[in-house]
Amino acid sequence: MPGPLQGVRVVDMTSVGMGPYATQILGDMGAEVFKIEPPEGDVFRSSAPARHAGMGHAFLNLNRNKRGVTLDAKQPEDHARLLALIADADVFVTNVRPKALARLGLDADTLCARHPRLVYCSAVGFGQDGPYAAQPAFDDIIQAMSGLADLQGRNAGAPAYVNTILADKVAGLTLAYAIPMALYEREKSGRGQALEVPMFETLVSFTLVEHLGGHSFVPPLGPMGYSRVLSPQRRPYRTRDGFLALLPYTDAQWQRFFALAQREDLARDARYATAAARAGHFDALYQDLADIVALRGTQEWLDLLAPADIPHSRVNAPEDLFDDPHLQATGFFQQVEHPTEGTLRMPSIPVRFSRTPGAIARLAPAQDAGPAAPGTDP
Repeated sequence: MPGPLQGVRVVDMTSVGMGPYATQILGDMGAEVFKIEPPEGDVFRSSAPARHAGMGHAFLNLNRNKRGVTLDAKQPEDHARLLALIADADVFVTNVRPKALARLGLDADTLCARHPRLVYCSAVGFGQDGPYAAQPAFDDIIQAMSGLADLQGRNAGAPAYVNTILADKVAGLTLAYAIPMALYEREKSGRGQALEVPMFETLVSFTLVEHLGGHSFVPPLGPMGYSRVLSPQRRPYRTRDGFLALLPYTDAQWQRFFALAQREDLARDARYATAAARAGHFDALYQDLADIVALRGTQEWLDLLAPADIPHSRVNAPEDLFDDPHLQATGFFQQVEHPTEGTLRMPSIPVRFSRTPGAIARLAPAQDAGPAAPGTDP
C-alpha cells in the first residue's frame, strides 16, 4: 500500500545529517525524493566503515528511499536540469548557504515567485535575521551554543557532548514535521510558502522545555534547570553483578518499591511521601535508591520489579539491541540487499499507519558517474 505522502515530490539539496534525516523520513512515508549532490558527493559518503568508497555507513543510514542525481549547479546545463526538477516538485529542501543560493537564482524569493505552490525549506544553522546568520553550524557547535553540552557535563565537571548527533536529528525531525504542515496548509490556500528551520533556535527550544526552570517566571522563581534530571545521583545504578535503570515515579510506585526493598523507614519518610516533597530531595532519594539496588543482582531485580509494575530496564549496549525480544517480535531490524553494497541491516520505520504504512522501497543511491549523468536508481 502507498505511504501517506505518496504523490509528493521532493527535491533534496541537503547533505550531512539534518536535511538528509528529514528527507529520508519523507521518503519512508511515500514521497518521491530526488537527492541532489555536487560532483564531490555528500560528505557522509566518506564515513567509515564502508564496503566501497563513497558508500559509508552513515550515508546508507540517512539516504534510503531517495533517487540520486549528481549536479554541478554552477554549470548551465546542470543548472537547467535542477530548475526543471524544482518546477515539477512540491517541496525544495536545501542546507546550502542562502548567499550561495541567491547567486544561483535558487533563493526563496526567486523560486517561490516562479512556482507559487512550492514549499521552499531552508535548513540553516541560525535564523537569518540574527547576527549569527552567516556562521557555519555543525552538531557539536550547536550542542555547545544551545546550553546542552554544559548541562550534559554538569556532573562530570566539564561540558560534554551527547554521544549522538542530537542537534542534527532534532532539527531534522522539526523539518520533517514542518513540511507536511505546509503541504496541509497549501491544500486549503492553494499557495506554497518558505520555511526556515534553524538548528540553533530549534535545539535551544528543545533543551529549555524542562531546563528553563525557575526562569519560566518573570521575575525568576529559582535557577534554570530541572533538578531531577540534573541530580548527580541520576544514573544507571550498579547491582551486585551489573547495572539497572530504575525510576519509580508516582507516589504508589515509590511505596511499592520501598515495600519490595523492605525499607519501611523510607516509605514513612516525609521527604519521599509526595511528588512535591521528592522534588526538593532528589539527590538524597537517588542515593538511597543506589544503595538499595547494590544489594541484589540484576536478574533478581528484574524478577522483582516486573510484577510490581515499577519502571525499570537492564542497561543495553547497542549490540544488545539485535537480541532484544521486543525488537525481534516487532521486526524492527531488517536485512536488505543493496545492489552494490550487499546485505545491509537497518532499522525499520518506527511510525505505523493502519491504512497507508511507509515502506523501504529503495536503498541509498550510488553516486552518478558525472555531473550530467542520469541519477542512479537502485
